[in-house]
Amino acid sequence: MQKLKSISIFIVCLAIVLASSLMLVGCGGDDNKIRLNEVTHSIFYAPLYAAANLGYFEDEGLEVTIESATGSDASMTALLSGSADVVLVGPETVVYSQGTKDSPVVFGQLTQKDGSFFVSRDQVSEFTLDDLKGTTIIAGRQGGMPAMTLEYIIEQAGMTIGTNTANGEVNLRTDVAFPMIGSEFITSGCEYCTLFEPTATNLQKEGNGYVLDAVGEFSGYLPYTVFATKQSFLDEKSEQAEKFLRAVQKGYKYISTQSSLLVAQALAPSFAGMTIEDLQIAVEQYLAIDAWCSSPVMTEESFNKMMEIINSTTTEEQYNVTYSQAVDNTIANKLA
Repeated sequence: MQKLKSISIFIVCLAIVLASSLMLVGCGGDDNKIRLNEVTHSIFYAPLYAAANLGYFEDEGLEVTIESATGSDASMTALLSGSADVVLVGPETVVYSQGTKDSPVVFGQLTQKDGSFFVSRDQVSEFTLDDLKGTTIIAGRQGGMPAMTLEYIIEQAGMTIGTNTANGEVNLRTDVAFPMIGSEFITSGCEYCTLFEPTATNLQKEGNGYVLDAVGEFSGYLPYTVFATKQSFLDEKSEQAEKFLRAVQKGYKYISTQSSLLVAQALAPSFAGMTIEDLQIAVEQYLAIDAWCSSPVMTEESFNKMMEIINSTTTEEQYNVTYSQAVDNTIANKLA
């Protein structure tokens, strides 16, 4: 009797162990979990949300959680501290982080143009960069890609950055934290700011400004937002990184081939505060400027343009980071 009891207990224990193992296999275990930290939550990153909402990550056997930060520096802190596996950031942050232990690298590019929009206090017909002369514009934090890109295109247009607006200088404010730009614009009296969607459209809907042209119309192509991770993650979990990037590519394909209505409906779960019509408008705006990358490969040419922008707008120090140090296209090349 005691022997039968022992056998029964063993069978029960074995069943529990097998069930637990099957559960781990079924959900992929921790190996297939990816913690993504995004620089902010914006329709500008639509291929990512399409991948999440249409089940493309699940199709690849991944469990992806997305957490929003308040700027690329905060996202990079999350990566370096170990609270994120992958970050969606401006590539300049990867440049700034070179030399740290287990330095981060870019393994896929998502956007290829500046995704912010000029927002004016007063309605402006047929906006041009010349309209910025003698005005103040809030452009994000110093050293961030939005502020540096804006400074670059203003200077390329022959204007001078400075505080003497009476003499036509453009007062470029870089003292406002990224998530506070909209509220600072409303209360400060500044003539312009740059905002991403959906913030820009929401501000206009509330009667606090007018959305003008995309900054990307003036900046041209440049690597603007990328997926980055530690080199150790690519070495140890290259399969998961490849699955992740492949799912995002499926998201891009859906956005670039389906109607803006279907795309808006796919994005809606990620933007509860926006109507389908607002989402359609934003998607069409980004498609019109060719904001999203058809290939996840960051080219050396685009990297060099980014370095030119960084070093031409940063007076504190010059960065000598090379393409091979900051970019690992091993996975992106396979998918391309």
